[in-house]
Amino acid sequence: MAEGILELNSSGWEKEVLNSKGVLIVDFWAPWCGPCRIIAPTIEEIAKEYEGKIKVGKLNTDENPDIATRYGIMGIPTIMFFKDGQRVDQIVGVVPKSVLKSKIDSILNS
Repeated sequence: MAEGILELNSSGWEKEVLNSKGVLIVDFWAPWCGPCRIIAPTIEEIAKEYEGKIKVGKLNTDENPDIATRYGIMGIPTIMFFKDGQRVDQIVGVVPKSVLKSKIDSILNS
């Protein structure tokens, strides 16, 4: 896992996500997913650029199907946005970095 990115899993989901304060984005991905590999460098850049302002995590849907099912993940990559432990938004598929930054900025300023 890249520096500054939390590796999330079922056992730590409540502590790392549901009980977290502030803004957290979670990248739902799988190793075989081509689009997931395409967006991964963008997620890493976001983690660096927003260090200290937000937390960034990745959850492997193959290894944690219970979490993917709980949130109705039908396609990956899905980027989910949480604020103070509550899901506030999500984006499915590969999107430009500017779209992610715009979404993060609006959540930070809400």
